[in-house]
Amino acid sequence: MKDFSKYYIIPASPEEVYTALTNPVTIHLWSGEEAEMSTEPGSEFSLWEGSIVGKNLEFEPGRKIVQQWYFGDQPEESIVTIKLHPHKHGTSVELKHTNISDEAYDDIVEGWNEVYFQSLEDFYSE
Repeated sequence: MKDFSKYYIIPASPEEVYTALTNPVTIHLWSGEEAEMSTEPGSEFSLWEGSIVGKNLEFEPGRKIVQQWYFGDQPEESIVTIKLHPHKHGTSVELKHTNISDEAYDDIVEGWNEVYFQSLEDFYSE
């Protein structure tokens, strides 16, 4: 099992980034995919046609999102924590993803870097 941590700069306010990550309509705008998402702790979510599924654990509007991502029958919980910090160029996104299986690690990191946050950055840069 591996953990992944990284910072991203998104050219939008923390409130805008929070909405982009939690509102299914806004997720659809920047990802191009339908999303099932709620800010209700304990609710389940589905992104990218079900390729990312899990449970929402905690929300602090404009500041923090904590989710459990499901990976088959993996015994350890894979937790994603996204913290949003004001930055002179918009928002500094602090990502921490724990307990990623060794075989899924490279694909997960590529997804975070080249799909998830790159799409969000492109959306706010246009």
